[in-house]
Amino acid sequence: MSRNSIFFLTDYGRRDGFVAACHGVMMSIAPDVRVVDLTHDVPPQDVRHGAVVLAQTLPYLPPCVVVGVVDPGVGSERRGIAVVAGDHVLVGPDNGLLPWAAAAAGGVAEAVELVSPKYRLAGEAMTFHGRDIFAPAAAHVAVGVPVSRLGPAVGAGDLVRLPEPKVRARPGVLETEVHVVDHFGNVALAAGPDDLAASGVGAGQRASIVRGGPAGPDSATEVVVGRVFADVAPGEMLLYVDSHRHVALAVNHGSAAARLGVEPGDQVTIRVLAP
Repeated sequence: MSRNSIFFLTDYGRRDGFVAACHGVMMSIAPDVRVVDLTHDVPPQDVRHGAVVLAQTLPYLPPCVVVGVVDPGVGSERRGIAVVAGDHVLVGPDNGLLPWAAAAAGGVAEAVELVSPKYRLAGEAMTFHGRDIFAPAAAHVAVGVPVSRLGPAVGAGDLVRLPEPKVRARPGVLETEVHVVDHFGNVALAAGPDDLAASGVGAGQRASIVRGGPAGPDSATEVVVGRVFADVAPGEMLLYVDSHRHVALAVNHGSAAARLGVEPGDQVTIRVLAP
């Protein structure tokens, strides 16, 4: 099955020629395939951030190949893999970057290790697998090469996975983790709408946010529970469900991450305030 698009995500940035080199390799192998930059602004070495972006974006993409390269272990013993999930093929390092996206596409149907020399560049560099291994593999798949030809099968259960975020909901309290912080400083939490409902937190209420556990050391920040940014005045904080179905925190015309001093992986406790 050929696919006419390759979507490309990395932490390479745009200052150097890394992205262009990968584009050149893919275009040389698959000149009629469109290469679309998903983003190259993943924070350096932040595998979790890249995994979240892929998982959030993949359900909205047409059948395609996705190359993800956030690879602090490049040159080590970590595998390069290709994963079939739904109508998509995901190519990248076996470091937890791809499984959340695969799950969002219906789960891993097939996975292989990228070892066949026929589908990588000759004389590969130990420190640039994006150009020499992942880009060529993606381009060959895009023009119809079966994934099974890229290397031996890997069991879905053998893929490296990131730790699942912790969420605990009980009446009046929701304990969760910061999942990702976006460009605007909005803070997406690991909890979803069902967790919010289980805690009894609903629109129109007020809640307190504490960074840390239930007895965390930080002072509480009061927020309004709403649906859209305009539910609070400029400069005020809102708790809402975002477009990816995550419970989230935002400051209208500001940065919730800066206000709270949080980053991905931090624990946050939300507590309903009495009317």
